[in-house]
Amino acid sequence: MKSTEEFKNYIGGVWQASASKKTFVDLNPANTDDVIGHFPNSVKKDVALAAAAAKEAYKSWRLVPAPKRGDMLRKAGLLLEARKDEIAREMTREMGKVFAETKGDVQEGIDTAYYAATEGRRLFGHTVPSELHDKFAMSIRQPIGVAGCITPWNFPMAIPTWKIFPALLCGNSVVFKPATETPKAAHLFVEVLIEAGVPEGVINLVHGGDEAGKETVANENVDLISFTGSSETGSMVAKSAAETYKRVSLEMGGKNAVVVMDDADLKLALDGVLWGAFGTTGQRCTATSRLLLHEKIHDKFLEMLIKRTEKLKLGYGNDAGVDVGPLVSEAQLKRVQGYIEIGKRDGAKLLTGGKQATTGELRKGFFFEPTIFAGAEWDMRISQEEIFGPVLSVIKFKTFEEATRILNGVKYGLSSSLYTKDVRYAFAAMRDFEAGITYINAPTIGAEAHLPFGGTKQTGNGHREGGWQVYEFFSETKTCYIDFSGSLQRAQIDNY
Repeated sequence: MKSTEEFKNYIGGVWQASASKKTFVDLNPANTDDVIGHFPNSVKKDVALAAAAAKEAYKSWRLVPAPKRGDMLRKAGLLLEARKDEIAREMTREMGKVFAETKGDVQEGIDTAYYAATEGRRLFGHTVPSELHDKFAMSIRQPIGVAGCITPWNFPMAIPTWKIFPALLCGNSVVFKPATETPKAAHLFVEVLIEAGVPEGVINLVHGGDEAGKETVANENVDLISFTGSSETGSMVAKSAAETYKRVSLEMGGKNAVVVMDDADLKLALDGVLWGAFGTTGQRCTATSRLLLHEKIHDKFLEMLIKRTEKLKLGYGNDAGVDVGPLVSEAQLKRVQGYIEIGKRDGAKLLTGGKQATTGELRKGFFFEPTIFAGAEWDMRISQEEIFGPVLSVIKFKTFEEATRILNGVKYGLSSSLYTKDVRYAFAAMRDFEAGITYINAPTIGAEAHLPFGGTKQTGNGHREGGWQVYEFFSETKTCYIDFSGSLQRAQIDNY
């Protein structure tokens, strides 16, 4: 199937080509003969135009009452709901994960829209007593300006909504720079926002690679940055944004572990490990990349896991019965292949998988067999570095305390999981696991839209996506004093 469809940027209410006149091609990773379309390879000038349009639109958008802004986002949620299957199928075609997962991706956007709509009536400040007579004190929440939202390809609807809906609800305008692997999903999302009534210039879409991303961060008209991607890129974003004093939220990598204790429900844990490790073909920042097994159940659980893993069906995610889709790109395929060689060279034992799947129709895409390494040590590269593919490293431990040390012994701190029937271990894990998220008797994936999402250490810089906390990132606190005493009162003088 060939496509010559040409897509454009959306800047200041106008669909337009890049100033560079250049494009990049968007391919189906399950079948590279399927060309989804050609998208603008934007340059600095395009981002500058978008940022200027956003800055101008902000002047009036900030004055729209927050409940009215929320009404538009509620409509966006309704439109996403109406187009859920259509958008999900296009997302599967574009980035590979199975249809049930892309439907969940769109549903996360729907949930985020409805949550955002209600927050339009809940942008709470505080009122507190003044220390002086006849004086009133309070804080209010105000928008900041132009938000640059830079999003990844693995959740091409959920993550943009996590950022853009709160940004808009708080009264900011947006420059949206999506990943080059999923530009069609971004295009569909912006279509929804336009139909929902978001004014011209308030939402601006700029496609492209490094040049567009760097300019989004550096442009003087952009006031804050919300970024999701690798820790290495996040570090560069933070350094660049610091030069213009931008507020920055970073959501980055993970090397997440599931700990299975000897008292765990092994069938439940097995389902969770399979879903956490091989859902989205392992291409989640929250994916289960390490499996820590108590020595008493290690051999039994590993045998169960291998049998189930080898039954997983690879294929095009829009086909019925498929469990695991392709990797998103050839570059990602080569990255995973490289880590297989690293694991074998470092002494881990490859039990299943470990190679590209090339039988039949699979040869047309970037398919990789679900892979399990056993005998991994906690400090091996496959146990320390984010692979972002269907590769699971299994580590044996003797005690809960040892498992905790292993789990914490990485530079990331996003998600964590413990399977146990012992409430003491459960509460110790919630206290001691160094991660922004801890699940008990559930896998490392499964965040909900109304709760904060993010991590510690090199996973993030302290801000959170989702829930109530993201609205604090996208708004500024302003303190207001009203003195009705009719005389000068001095709060910062010793009145005692």
